[in-house]
Order: sequence, then C-alpha cells, then structure tokens
Amino acid sequence: QVQLVEAGGGLVQPGGSLRLSCVASGIIFSMNRMGWYRQAPGKQRDLVAHITAGATTTYAYSVKGRFTISRDNAKNTVYLQMTSLKPEDTAVYYCNAHGSDYYGKDYDYWGQGTQVTVSS
Repeated sequence: QVQLVEAGGGLVQPGGSLRLSCVASGIIFSMNRMGWYRQAPGKQRDLVAHITAGATTTYAYSVKGRFTISRDNAKNTVYLQMTSLKPEDTAVYYCNAHGSDYYGKDYDYWGQGTQVTVSS
C-alpha cells in the first residue's frame, strides 16, 4: 500500500519561511519523480515544483528563487523549503509521486495535503 505523508504546514507571516516534508512508503522512492502541488480555495491544483529520480528540478514561475525542492532517497523523503512567503502562497500543499509500474503504465499517488497559510 502506497502512503505519502506530508508534514510541516502551518501559519506564517509574510516574508517568513516553512519547510514541508513528505515521507513515502510502498514505492521504490528513488525511481519516482516527486513533486509538490498546491490548491487554493476555488482554484485548480497546480504544480509548485518537482524533482526527478536524477535530481533535475522544475519550478512554477511564481515560486522560482523562493522555493527549493530536494530529496533524500535514504529517508524516502522529499522536502519543499519555502522562503519569502507571500499571502498568495496560501493553499493546501500536496505531495505527489509519479512513476511507471512493471508494465510501463504511469501512475500518480497523492498525499492527504497540508495547509499553508501566509497571513499577518
């Protein structure tokens, strides 16, 4: 059974920092592309950042230079370091694991989400 468990969300003032973590189980973590997505009320779920098995990173334009995604394959954990947070970063943040199964079929697994609120 695949599980992605996020932690680290909370309330932070504008300009502050938070670090999200996501621990994965039930998958071969090192072979998966891991990502963070977010969904604000009334909006669609959008990519924040992802990191491939080879550690290539991709960021949404709105977070470039402020957020950093990283992974620790020994701990089956992906991180999202968020700095210079803005009110528009407020959303539920979801961890994602993307890969292919034995038959070559793509899959996506999701965590339960963690709330990040940026407000004074």
